[in-house]
Amino acid sequence: MQRKYALVHEWLTPKATGGSELVVREILNHIDADVYALIDFESTNQDSYLFKREIGTTFLQHFPFARNGVQKYLPLLPLAIEQLDLRQYDVILSSSHTVAKGVLTTPYQLHICYCHAPMRFAWDLTFDYLDSSLMGRGFQGILTRYLLHRLRQWDALTANRVDYFIANSKHTAARIWRCYRRYAEVIYPPVNIDRFPFQEKKEDFYLTVSRLVSYKQVDLIVKAFNQMGRPLVVIGTGPQLEMIRQLAKPNVQVLGAQPDGVVEQYMSQAKAFIYGACEDFGIALVEAQACGTPVIAYGAGGALETVRDIRQHPDRGTGLLFPLQTEAALVEAVEAFEGYRGKFKAEWARSQACSFAPTIFKQRYLAFVESCDQKFQSRLKLSS
Repeated sequence: MQRKYALVHEWLTPKATGGSELVVREILNHIDADVYALIDFESTNQDSYLFKREIGTTFLQHFPFARNGVQKYLPLLPLAIEQLDLRQYDVILSSSHTVAKGVLTTPYQLHICYCHAPMRFAWDLTFDYLDSSLMGRGFQGILTRYLLHRLRQWDALTANRVDYFIANSKHTAARIWRCYRRYAEVIYPPVNIDRFPFQEKKEDFYLTVSRLVSYKQVDLIVKAFNQMGRPLVVIGTGPQLEMIRQLAKPNVQVLGAQPDGVVEQYMSQAKAFIYGACEDFGIALVEAQACGTPVIAYGAGGALETVRDIRQHPDRGTGLLFPLQTEAALVEAVEAFEGYRGKFKAEWARSQACSFAPTIFKQRYLAFVESCDQKFQSRLKLSS
Protein backbone atom coordinates (compact mmCIF):
# COMPACT_ATOMS: atom_id res chain seq x y z
CA MET A 1 0.00 0.00 0.00
CA GLN A 2 1.32 3.44 -0.92
CA ARG A 3 2.40 5.52 2.05
CA LYS A 4 0.92 8.99 2.53
CA TYR A 5 3.44 11.74 3.34
CA ALA A 6 3.23 15.16 5.00
CA LEU A 7 6.12 17.62 4.97
CA VAL A 8 6.22 20.22 7.76
CA HIS A 9 8.41 23.33 7.65
CA GLU A 10 8.46 26.43 9.86
CA TRP A 11 7.53 29.24 7.47
CA LEU A 12 7.27 29.72 3.74
CA THR A 13 7.77 33.33 2.63
CA PRO A 14 9.61 35.07 -0.24
CA LYS A 15 12.23 36.26 2.28
CA ALA A 16 12.97 32.72 3.48
CA THR A 17 15.52 31.53 0.92
CA GLY A 18 18.18 29.78 3.01
CA GLY A 19 19.53 26.26 3.14
CA SER A 20 16.48 24.86 4.94
CA GLU A 21 14.22 26.01 2.10
CA LEU A 22 16.52 24.32 -0.42
CA VAL A 23 16.12 21.08 1.52
CA VAL A 24 12.32 21.42 1.43
CA ARG A 25 12.38 22.02 -2.30
CA GLU A 26 14.65 19.04 -2.95
CA ILE A 27 12.52 16.70 -0.83
CA LEU A 28 9.40 17.75 -2.75
CA ASN A 29 11.20 17.02 -6.01
CA HIS A 30 11.33 13.35 -5.05
CA ILE A 31 8.54 12.67 -2.54
CA ASP A 32 4.86 13.34 -3.17
CA ALA A 33 3.97 15.02 0.11
CA ASP A 34 1.34 17.47 1.31
CA VAL A 35 2.98 20.60 2.71
CA TYR A 36 2.31 22.31 6.05
CA ALA A 37 3.85 25.38 7.70
CA LEU A 38 3.15 27.95 10.41
CA ILE A 39 2.55 30.52 7.66
CA ASP A 40 2.57 30.40 3.86
CA PHE A 41 3.03 33.33 1.48
CA GLU A 42 4.75 31.28 -1.23
CA SER A 43 1.71 29.58 -2.76
CA THR A 44 0.51 33.04 -3.86
CA ASN A 45 3.96 34.07 -5.12
CA GLN A 46 4.10 33.66 -8.91
CA ASP A 47 7.89 33.29 -8.82
CA SER A 48 7.81 30.41 -6.34
CA TYR A 49 7.96 26.69 -7.09
CA LEU A 50 5.09 26.43 -4.57
CA PHE A 51 2.82 28.78 -6.57
CA LYS A 52 -0.83 27.61 -6.44
CA ARG A 53 0.10 24.63 -4.27
CA GLU A 54 -2.32 23.86 -1.43
CA ILE A 55 -0.44 24.34 1.86
CA GLY A 56 -1.82 23.81 5.35
CA THR A 57 -1.15 26.64 7.82
CA THR A 58 -1.90 27.66 11.41
CA PHE A 59 -3.81 30.53 13.04
CA LEU A 60 -0.64 32.65 12.73
CA GLN A 61 -1.35 32.96 9.01
CA HIS A 62 -3.92 35.65 9.78
CA PHE A 63 -1.92 37.60 12.37
CA PRO A 64 -0.83 41.18 11.54
CA PHE A 65 2.61 41.47 9.89
CA ALA A 66 3.15 37.69 9.92
CA ARG A 67 4.40 37.88 6.33
CA ASN A 68 7.42 39.93 7.45
CA GLY A 69 8.48 37.48 10.16
CA VAL A 70 6.41 35.18 12.32
CA GLN A 71 9.29 35.13 14.82
CA LYS A 72 7.73 38.20 16.45
CA TYR A 73 5.08 35.80 17.78
CA LEU A 74 7.71 33.52 19.32
CA PRO A 75 5.73 32.59 22.48
CA LEU A 76 2.92 31.25 20.26
CA LEU A 77 5.00 29.15 17.87
CA PRO A 78 4.92 25.91 19.93
CA LEU A 79 1.15 26.19 20.40
CA ALA A 80 0.64 26.93 16.71
CA ILE A 81 2.66 23.99 15.38
CA GLU A 82 0.74 21.64 17.67
CA GLN A 83 -2.54 22.68 16.03
CA LEU A 84 -1.68 21.03 12.72
CA ASP A 85 -3.85 17.93 12.37
CA LEU A 86 -1.77 15.33 10.53
CA ARG A 87 -3.63 12.18 11.55
CA GLN A 88 -4.38 11.20 7.94
CA TYR A 89 -0.70 10.63 7.08
CA ASP A 90 1.52 7.57 7.45
CA VAL A 91 4.87 9.39 7.39
CA ILE A 92 5.66 12.87 8.74
CA LEU A 93 8.79 14.53 7.33
CA SER A 94 9.73 17.66 9.25
CA SER A 95 12.31 20.24 8.22
CA SER A 96 13.08 21.95 11.50
CA HIS A 97 15.22 24.76 12.87
CA THR A 98 12.68 26.17 15.32
CA VAL A 99 9.46 24.28 16.08
CA ALA A 100 8.53 22.06 13.11
CA LYS A 101 9.65 18.88 14.86
CA GLY A 102 7.05 19.56 17.58
CA VAL A 103 4.02 18.48 15.52
CA LEU A 104 1.73 16.00 17.25
CA THR A 105 1.73 12.44 15.90
CA THR A 106 0.17 9.10 16.81
CA PRO A 107 2.01 5.87 17.69
CA TYR A 108 1.19 4.60 14.19
CA GLN A 109 2.89 7.46 12.33
CA LEU A 110 6.57 7.56 11.45
CA HIS A 111 8.22 10.95 12.10
CA ILE A 112 11.60 11.70 10.49
CA CYS A 113 13.09 15.11 11.26
CA TYR A 114 15.73 16.81 9.12
CA CYS A 115 17.16 19.10 11.79
CA HIS A 116 19.03 22.15 10.49
CA ALA A 117 19.80 23.13 14.10
CA PRO A 118 18.21 23.00 17.54
CA MET A 119 16.66 26.43 18.25
CA ARG A 120 19.73 28.68 18.05
CA PHE A 121 18.26 31.56 20.06
CA ALA A 122 17.16 29.20 22.86
CA TRP A 123 20.42 27.26 23.09
CA ASP A 124 23.79 28.33 21.64
CA LEU A 125 22.92 31.95 20.82
CA THR A 126 20.84 32.79 23.91
CA PHE A 127 23.26 35.38 25.28
CA ASP A 128 23.96 36.90 21.84
CA TYR A 129 20.21 37.31 21.41
CA LEU A 130 19.78 38.91 24.83
CA ASP A 131 22.77 41.24 24.42
CA SER A 132 21.70 42.49 20.98
CA SER A 133 17.99 42.98 21.71
CA LEU A 134 16.11 45.51 23.80
CA MET A 135 14.02 42.55 24.95
CA GLY A 136 17.04 41.34 26.91
CA ARG A 137 17.10 44.34 29.26
CA GLY A 138 15.22 45.44 32.34
CA PHE A 139 12.01 43.79 33.47
CA GLN A 140 11.19 42.61 29.96
CA GLY A 141 14.63 40.95 29.96
CA ILE A 142 13.50 38.81 32.91
CA LEU A 143 10.35 37.81 31.00
CA THR A 144 12.43 37.04 27.89
CA ARG A 145 14.77 34.82 29.90
CA TYR A 146 11.81 32.97 31.37
CA LEU A 147 10.31 32.53 27.89
CA LEU A 148 13.57 31.10 26.56
CA HIS A 149 13.75 28.78 29.59
CA ARG A 150 10.27 27.42 28.79
CA LEU A 151 11.14 27.12 25.09
CA ARG A 152 14.18 25.00 25.96
CA GLN A 153 11.97 22.72 28.04
CA TRP A 154 9.43 22.38 25.22
CA ASP A 155 12.16 21.88 22.63
CA ALA A 156 13.83 19.07 24.61
CA LEU A 157 10.49 17.43 25.37
CA THR A 158 9.34 17.42 21.73
CA ALA A 159 12.52 15.64 20.61
CA ASN A 160 10.70 12.54 21.90
CA ARG A 161 8.07 13.04 19.20
CA VAL A 162 10.68 12.27 16.53
CA ASP A 163 11.45 8.66 15.59
CA TYR A 164 14.59 9.40 13.58
CA PHE A 165 16.76 12.51 13.31
CA ILE A 166 18.82 13.65 10.34
CA ALA A 167 21.44 16.38 10.87
CA ASN A 168 22.82 18.68 8.18
CA SER A 169 26.40 18.25 9.49
CA LYS A 170 28.44 16.44 12.13
CA HIS A 171 28.48 19.72 14.04
CA THR A 172 24.67 19.78 14.14
CA ALA A 173 24.55 16.10 15.06
CA ALA A 174 26.71 16.90 18.10
CA ARG A 175 24.37 19.75 19.05
CA ILE A 176 21.35 17.44 18.71
CA TRP A 177 23.03 14.98 21.07
CA ARG A 178 23.89 17.74 23.55
CA CYS A 179 20.39 19.25 23.57
CA TYR A 180 18.21 16.16 23.10
CA ARG A 181 20.49 13.15 23.78
CA ARG A 182 19.41 11.71 20.41
CA TYR A 183 21.54 10.18 17.65
CA ALA A 184 21.25 11.84 14.23
CA GLU A 185 22.24 10.51 10.82
CA VAL A 186 24.35 13.08 8.94
CA ILE A 187 23.08 13.89 5.44
CA TYR A 188 24.53 17.09 4.02
CA PRO A 189 22.02 19.50 2.42
CA PRO A 190 21.86 19.82 -1.38
CA VAL A 191 23.81 22.64 -3.00
CA ASN A 192 22.85 23.65 -6.53
CA ILE A 193 26.39 23.40 -7.92
CA ASP A 194 25.33 24.00 -11.52
CA ARG A 195 23.94 27.43 -10.64
CA PHE A 196 27.42 28.78 -9.90
CA PRO A 197 29.80 29.52 -12.81
CA PHE A 198 33.25 27.94 -12.53
CA GLN A 199 36.07 30.41 -13.24
CA GLU A 200 39.79 29.76 -12.90
CA LYS A 201 41.03 33.33 -13.39
CA LYS A 202 40.31 35.51 -10.36
CA GLU A 203 40.30 39.26 -9.83
CA ASP A 204 42.03 41.22 -7.07
CA PHE A 205 39.32 41.46 -4.40
CA TYR A 206 37.96 39.43 -1.50
CA LEU A 207 34.25 38.78 -0.97
CA THR A 208 31.82 38.03 1.80
CA VAL A 209 28.11 37.32 1.27
CA SER A 210 26.00 37.14 4.39
CA ARG A 211 22.96 38.32 6.31
CA LEU A 212 24.14 41.32 8.29
CA VAL A 213 23.33 40.16 11.80
CA SER A 214 25.64 40.06 14.81
CA TYR A 215 26.57 36.38 14.91
CA LYS A 216 27.70 36.44 11.26
CA GLN A 217 30.71 38.56 12.37
CA VAL A 218 30.70 40.74 9.24
CA ASP A 219 31.83 43.73 11.32
CA LEU A 220 34.89 41.71 12.37
CA ILE A 221 35.69 41.01 8.71
CA VAL A 222 35.33 44.68 7.78
CA LYS A 223 37.56 45.80 10.67
CA ALA A 224 40.24 43.29 9.67
CA PHE A 225 40.22 44.52 6.06
CA ASN A 226 40.23 48.13 7.25
CA GLN A 227 43.53 47.29 8.95
CA MET A 228 45.02 45.60 5.90
CA GLY A 229 43.71 48.01 3.28
CA ARG A 230 42.98 45.08 0.96
CA PRO A 231 39.90 45.28 -1.31
CA LEU A 232 36.78 43.66 0.11
CA VAL A 233 33.23 43.47 -1.28
CA VAL A 234 30.35 42.92 1.16
CA ILE A 235 27.01 41.67 -0.19
CA GLY A 236 23.96 41.24 2.03
CA THR A 237 21.42 43.08 4.08
CA GLY A 238 20.10 43.02 7.62
CA PRO A 239 19.90 45.06 10.84
CA GLN A 240 23.63 45.86 10.76
CA LEU A 241 23.71 47.25 7.21
CA GLU A 242 24.06 50.93 8.14
CA MET A 243 26.56 50.14 10.89
CA ILE A 244 28.68 48.15 8.42
CA ARG A 245 28.54 50.99 5.88
CA GLN A 246 29.70 53.50 8.46
CA LEU A 247 32.46 51.17 9.59
CA ALA A 248 33.83 50.50 6.11
CA LYS A 249 36.88 52.39 4.84
CA PRO A 250 37.34 53.19 1.12
CA ASN A 251 38.87 49.77 0.40
CA VAL A 252 35.60 48.09 1.46
CA GLN A 253 32.55 48.20 -0.84
CA VAL A 254 29.23 47.49 0.88
CA LEU A 255 26.74 46.64 -1.88
CA GLY A 256 23.75 45.61 0.24
CA ALA A 257 21.32 43.06 -1.17
CA GLN A 258 21.99 41.99 -4.77
CA PRO A 259 20.22 39.75 -7.31
CA ASP A 260 21.36 36.15 -7.60
CA GLY A 261 23.14 36.81 -10.89
CA VAL A 262 25.28 39.56 -9.36
CA VAL A 263 26.15 37.38 -6.35
CA GLU A 264 27.19 34.53 -8.65
CA GLN A 265 29.36 36.87 -10.73
CA TYR A 266 31.20 38.23 -7.68
CA MET A 267 31.64 34.73 -6.25
CA SER A 268 33.22 33.44 -9.45
CA GLN A 269 35.58 36.43 -9.77
CA ALA A 270 36.70 36.84 -6.14
CA LYS A 271 40.24 36.05 -5.08
CA ALA A 272 38.81 34.33 -1.98
CA PHE A 273 35.54 34.10 -0.07
CA ILE A 274 35.68 35.29 3.57
CA TYR A 275 33.44 33.93 6.32
CA GLY A 276 33.60 34.65 10.04
CA ALA A 277 30.56 32.88 11.53
CA CYS A 278 30.25 29.48 13.16
CA GLU A 279 27.60 27.86 10.99
CA ASP A 280 25.83 24.55 11.40
CA PHE A 281 26.61 23.81 7.74
CA GLY A 282 27.37 27.02 5.84
CA ILE A 283 25.98 26.67 2.34
CA ALA A 284 27.73 29.84 1.09
CA LEU A 285 31.11 28.20 1.66
CA VAL A 286 30.20 25.38 -0.71
CA GLU A 287 28.70 27.78 -3.26
CA ALA A 288 31.95 29.76 -3.37
CA GLN A 289 33.96 26.57 -3.91
CA ALA A 290 31.59 25.60 -6.73
CA CYS A 291 32.88 28.71 -8.51
CA GLY A 292 36.45 27.51 -8.01
CA THR A 293 36.94 30.20 -5.37
CA PRO A 294 38.99 29.31 -2.26
CA VAL A 295 37.56 30.04 1.18
CA ILE A 296 39.02 31.71 4.27
CA ALA A 297 36.71 30.81 7.13
CA TYR A 298 36.47 30.58 10.90
CA GLY A 299 37.53 27.02 11.69
CA ALA A 300 34.48 25.82 13.59
CA GLY A 301 31.11 24.25 12.86
CA GLY A 302 30.30 23.16 9.34
CA ALA A 303 33.38 24.82 7.85
CA LEU A 304 35.48 21.99 9.27
CA GLU A 305 33.48 19.60 7.07
CA THR A 306 33.23 21.65 3.88
CA VAL A 307 36.61 23.41 3.57
CA ARG A 308 39.94 21.59 3.23
CA ASP A 309 42.74 23.66 4.77
CA ILE A 310 45.67 23.67 2.36
CA ARG A 311 48.10 23.43 5.28
CA GLN A 312 46.71 19.98 6.10
CA HIS A 313 45.86 19.02 2.49
CA PRO A 314 48.62 20.49 0.29
CA ASP A 315 47.60 18.38 -2.71
CA ARG A 316 43.86 19.27 -2.64
CA GLY A 317 43.34 22.24 -0.31
CA THR A 318 40.38 24.52 -0.92
CA GLY A 319 41.05 27.29 1.61
CA LEU A 320 42.37 28.32 5.00
CA LEU A 321 40.71 28.09 8.41
CA PHE A 322 41.48 30.56 11.20
CA PRO A 323 41.17 29.44 14.85
CA LEU A 324 39.65 32.48 16.60
CA GLN A 325 36.91 34.99 15.81
CA THR A 326 39.31 37.92 16.12
CA GLU A 327 40.59 40.55 13.73
CA ALA A 328 44.18 39.42 14.37
CA ALA A 329 43.40 35.79 13.49
CA LEU A 330 41.65 36.80 10.27
CA VAL A 331 44.45 39.19 9.28
CA GLU A 332 46.97 36.40 9.84
CA ALA A 333 44.89 33.99 7.72
CA VAL A 334 44.59 36.47 4.83
CA GLU A 335 48.31 37.14 4.86
CA ALA A 336 48.98 33.39 4.91
CA PHE A 337 46.56 32.97 2.00
CA GLU A 338 48.52 35.51 -0.03
CA GLY A 339 51.60 33.36 0.51
CA TYR A 340 49.77 30.26 -0.75
CA ARG A 341 48.13 32.00 -3.73
CA GLY A 342 49.92 30.03 -6.45
CA LYS A 343 49.23 26.68 -4.78
CA PHE A 344 45.42 26.77 -4.89
CA LYS A 345 43.77 25.11 -7.88
CA ALA A 346 40.25 26.13 -8.81
CA GLU A 347 39.36 22.58 -9.84
CA TRP A 348 40.11 21.33 -6.31
CA ALA A 349 37.47 23.69 -4.95
CA ARG A 350 34.95 22.71 -7.60
CA SER A 351 35.54 19.01 -6.93
CA GLN A 352 35.00 19.53 -3.20
CA ALA A 353 31.73 21.38 -3.86
CA CYS A 354 30.47 18.56 -6.08
CA SER A 355 30.46 16.22 -3.08
CA PHE A 356 27.43 18.22 -1.83
CA ALA A 357 25.44 18.01 -5.09
CA PRO A 358 21.64 17.44 -5.04
CA THR A 359 22.03 13.96 -6.55
CA ILE A 360 23.99 12.84 -3.49
CA PHE A 361 21.41 14.32 -1.13
CA LYS A 362 18.59 12.60 -3.05
CA GLN A 363 20.27 9.20 -2.90
CA ARG A 364 21.09 9.38 0.82
CA TYR A 365 17.83 10.98 1.97
CA LEU A 366 15.51 8.61 0.10
CA ALA A 367 17.52 5.57 1.20
CA PHE A 368 17.36 6.71 4.83
CA VAL A 369 13.60 7.36 4.71
CA GLU A 370 12.99 3.93 3.18
CA SER A 371 15.20 2.21 5.75
CA CYS A 372 13.44 3.99 8.65
CA ASP A 373 10.02 3.14 7.25
CA GLN A 374 10.90 -0.55 6.94
CA LYS A 375 12.16 -0.67 10.53
CA PHE A 376 9.12 1.24 11.78
CA GLN A 377 6.62 -1.05 10.04
CA SER A 378 8.46 -4.12 11.35
CA ARG A 379 8.11 -2.78 14.90
CA LEU A 380 4.39 -2.15 14.37
CA LYS A 381 3.88 -5.74 13.22
CA LEU A 382 5.73 -7.10 16.23
CA SER A 383 3.63 -4.99 18.61
CA SER A 384 0.28 -5.89 17.02
